[in-house]
Amino acid sequence: MIGITKLTIPVTGMDCASCAMNIERRLKRVKGVESANVNFATNRATVEYDEARVGPGNLKDAIEGLGYGAEMPEGAGSNRKGKDRMFLHVIGMDSMHCAMIVEKALKRTTGVNKVELNFALEKAAIDYDKGKTDFAKIKKAIFDAGYDAELLDAEDEVDKERLTRENEIKELASRLTYSVLLTIPVLILALPEMLKGIVALEYPEFFMKNMAALQFFLATPVLYINREFFTRGFRGLINRLPGMDSLVALGVGTAYVYSVAVGFGFIEGSVYYETAALLLTFIVLGKYLEAIAKGKTSEAIKRLMGLQPKTAMVIRGGKEMEIAIKEVIVGDVIIVKPGDKIPVDGVVIDGASSVDEGMISGESMPVHKTKGDIVIGATINKTGSFRFRATKVGSDTMLAQIIKLVEDAQGSKAPIQRLADLVAGYFVQVVILLALAASAYWWLFAGQSFVFAMTILVSTLIIACPCAMGLATPTAVMLGTGKGAENGILFKDAESLENLHKAGIVIFDKTGTITKGEAVVTDIVPFGMSENELLGIVASVESNSEHHIAQAVVEIAKQRKLKVSEPKAFRAIPGYGITATFGKKRVLIGTLALMKKEKVRMKEDVTVAMYELEEQGKTAVLVADDDKLIGIIAVADTIKENSKEAIAMLRKMGYESAMITGDNERTAMAIAEQAGIDRVLAHVLPEDKVTEVKRLQKEGKKVVFVGDGINDAPALAQADVGVAIGAGTDVAVESGEVVLVKSDLRDLVKAMQLSRYTLGKIKQNLFWAFGYNAIAIPIAMGVLYPAYGFLLSPVIAGAAMAFSSVSVVTNSLTMRGWKPKIRK
Repeated sequence: MIGITKLTIPVTGMDCASCAMNIERRLKRVKGVESANVNFATNRATVEYDEARVGPGNLKDAIEGLGYGAEMPEGAGSNRKGKDRMFLHVIGMDSMHCAMIVEKALKRTTGVNKVELNFALEKAAIDYDKGKTDFAKIKKAIFDAGYDAELLDAEDEVDKERLTRENEIKELASRLTYSVLLTIPVLILALPEMLKGIVALEYPEFFMKNMAALQFFLATPVLYINREFFTRGFRGLINRLPGMDSLVALGVGTAYVYSVAVGFGFIEGSVYYETAALLLTFIVLGKYLEAIAKGKTSEAIKRLMGLQPKTAMVIRGGKEMEIAIKEVIVGDVIIVKPGDKIPVDGVVIDGASSVDEGMISGESMPVHKTKGDIVIGATINKTGSFRFRATKVGSDTMLAQIIKLVEDAQGSKAPIQRLADLVAGYFVQVVILLALAASAYWWLFAGQSFVFAMTILVSTLIIACPCAMGLATPTAVMLGTGKGAENGILFKDAESLENLHKAGIVIFDKTGTITKGEAVVTDIVPFGMSENELLGIVASVESNSEHHIAQAVVEIAKQRKLKVSEPKAFRAIPGYGITATFGKKRVLIGTLALMKKEKVRMKEDVTVAMYELEEQGKTAVLVADDDKLIGIIAVADTIKENSKEAIAMLRKMGYESAMITGDNERTAMAIAEQAGIDRVLAHVLPEDKVTEVKRLQKEGKKVVFVGDGINDAPALAQADVGVAIGAGTDVAVESGEVVLVKSDLRDLVKAMQLSRYTLGKIKQNLFWAFGYNAIAIPIAMGVLYPAYGFLLSPVIAGAAMAFSSVSVVTNSLTMRGWKPKIRK
């Protein structure tokens, strides 16, 4: 959509799921916002908006208007889809005059479309055409103007978010320390009143006479230190978007205001300063532990970012030089020595070595690399030395693509989260009404004292915890997607992570998925000519085809050093074969259906020979000269060594398997029997794969489609979950919702196990979150008092609330120990 921009905004100050829902609602009310998704666990808001109607400043104002912070990314909103943009630190540009010089130099550079400069921060945002210029040329233009430049990239943004998280933890630690130091004396002073009737405890006369004043002067700073709860809480109430802060503000505020009224003689009673101070201290303790735990859920992203080396040894102008990784450009020749990390993606041009790709693909064994092989950035060179040419740098590298996919998945919402979002949207309002109703009942109808009713009010407000509901799903999703990335399994969104294991049937594309996709000629059966004559004709006709069978025939012709000529009038007939003119002959190569269509004469013994080959799992290709059959060439595509094992494991897990192929029934059944497939879908043309998926879905089955991406995009999109296998370095462009980096079907088993395990954790978290609130709120309202005389203390309520969300995050963190159950 033209003009639609997607922006991810780090948000500070969110304390609960209700906070996230309130921000999401406010953003959706902004005119020009197409969609908004706020994730409490990642502290991020993802917004899609129309640039013509709204800008980043409006989004920032909407968030800050509710009392939260919005850390807008550099250059936010000024980069439409389709444009390339880079951010630079311009060294020495410290005045308006310097900025004007740099701007003129950049605008004279071919390919630079737009320049935005900030001399106070020494930063530049540049829109440019990647086909006409690059960082090296832009840096040279700046250097020639008398300055220097460093490239800022996504890692700088991640570092910024990491610092924000660290600063949040430091601030909470500071608030907690001061709150504890001030609350302990308040608690000590309150002990005589708290232990009245149990232990006779008295302090010196000065303390006893000035008890209320001393507690007031100690407790008030605790409220001031934690004033954000009150500013955000009351602002939420004013805007009719209350959150957890509103519950804290009302609960603690009630205890504090009542104590002030008693302490200054406006009414008679006892002060509850210790309740207000202890509540805030417990809540801040919970927030501190929660922030630490939430930080651990994003360790997968941190580990991925840490894989990137900082420098590269390149050859420029015939000289070896070490440069920052940010300055490597496509085409650079890079030297890699034993033990080095490979800086970027590329192709080996000389030398050989073994490379450990485990950190990217999950592959345990080093992979041998020689001239012409692809190497992946951030993998580790083991033994030899080699040189390679950079083909992908910056955000185009496989590592950068993986990080982007994992971040997007962690920021998305799983379908199971909808219930939690729905409840969180109205939770605080309902709790406030329940607290008011319960306190009014006990005071006005049950004949209890005002202090009793106030205790009910404060306990009910404080014990309610929307945080646990908001953290239940996203923390598990963050750990699940991170674990997937560690094992070479990339989930593009939380929905695919949740739904993958729910499949009823798994459809495998045959070629390149179950089989290696490397056809080998096994049999040459000529009629009325020699093997080489038949092979020469077929190789010549097939020489321009990219089909894997054609390539196998051409390859064996080259091995036999046969002459391969250019065909004329070449025409491919999808699902049938090809026709072409070779010399004076009109040659047909393809299936039995093509021969029948073209009325080629077929002898019975030829048909029998073809069937025998097909029953061995080979593809029999018929060759005719006009209406005369001149031979059969059989081609076999061998099954991958781990396919049978993986399919057997899926069957053991309860999944039905199906294989879809364009092969005829006999060939398909033979391969299916070798692989252990339950169901065969044969004679399916590429364009009909999606029809087969729809047919199975109409039977009420949840369908997972697994393909290598070639001709599979429509079927991958139609399936309930599409899985692209053997993605190589182009993980971002794959059609599937799940991407398996390697061509090993056992990774699908791992993905299924991880999906099932993650959903189990989510259900545990939601059970605890909903169960906690369902039990705790009625107890706080006093349901146990008539039968057992039990009245919940607000302090206990505060401690329970503080640790309920911590327990959910801690449960999710146990996922860090997950390992796939795969036999080695």
